[in-house]
Amino acid sequence: MIEQESVLGHDPSLEDQPEAAKEIAGKSPTQIALSRLRKDKVATLCIAVIVLLVLVAVLAPVITRIFGVYWNVSDPKAPNTTDVLAFDGYPKVGPPFNSFTWDHPLGVAPRLGYDNLAYLVYGLRTSLIVCVAATVISTIIGVVLGLMAGFSRGWVDRVISFITDLLLAFPFLLAMLALSPIITSRFSTDQDKLRIATITSLITILIIFGWMGLARLIRGQVLSLREREFILAAEVIGVPTRQILFKELLPNLIAPIVISISLGLPGFVAAEAGLSFLGLGISGYPSLGKMVSDAAPYYADYGLYLWLPVGAIALLTLSLNLLGDSVRDAFDPRTRR
Repeated sequence: MIEQESVLGHDPSLEDQPEAAKEIAGKSPTQIALSRLRKDKVATLCIAVIVLLVLVAVLAPVITRIFGVYWNVSDPKAPNTTDVLAFDGYPKVGPPFNSFTWDHPLGVAPRLGYDNLAYLVYGLRTSLIVCVAATVISTIIGVVLGLMAGFSRGWVDRVISFITDLLLAFPFLLAMLALSPIITSRFSTDQDKLRIATITSLITILIIFGWMGLARLIRGQVLSLREREFILAAEVIGVPTRQILFKELLPNLIAPIVISISLGLPGFVAAEAGLSFLGLGISGYPSLGKMVSDAAPYYADYGLYLWLPVGAIALLTLSLNLLGDSVRDAFDPRTRR
């Protein structure tokens, strides 16, 4: 009787297995990836750090208003530089040379006189705006051109591939070296226009030299997907090319796009900081790279001034890189985490 029940499938030990199998079978690859990502402790910690930094950047005006600090010494509420700086140019209020005060919790910049906390939060805000704008626009360009190059046959693919290889071979640092003096001389008389021009040019350069890697990745994926049965069937029944690209192919490319975004963000953060440190980035507005450049001459005597922006850049890029690795592992079906 026991053997007959086992043969007929009435074994009590197997009652729960069909439900578990049905639950696993009912999940999409994206749901499985998100589930694996939620179980990743490193990814959870990185997300918390990134959210905290984003909130600090978004709430920069509120934070500076609460502490009563300023990033610009020409601010009407800012005290005179003689009130916060000694005769040798070093701060005479706030850490590390003086006792802690809520008026300047992180001290004051030597010789310049601005508050370090205010400059730090506004610099973080600027870096995030630049890297997010560059990432979003370069991702859109890379996805569109990659879809077109991979799906088309003939001169369109050759032209896009040629432009991609050409830009990959051209160092963007040379473009900034050539562009920065032109912008400075053109808008040197108007500081507001100079500020907007430098931010726009920096984002534009990062976009121009930031989409090629994703475009090549998408092109390679499309080359393999366009020979699949569902794409061939859509072509046979006369589905428009635009619909095939964005409704048939694009949903199957979500994983590499998400991975590319998560790994591209820290690269843009580091690029913006490096260009600002070299004096090729943003002018007339707080930037983490500009703060590092201002603090470099004082690293021996005033280490706090240098380590504040360096720590913020390191924390942001490290969190984004580790999150990118976790996202890649979560969306990779060959990993088992």
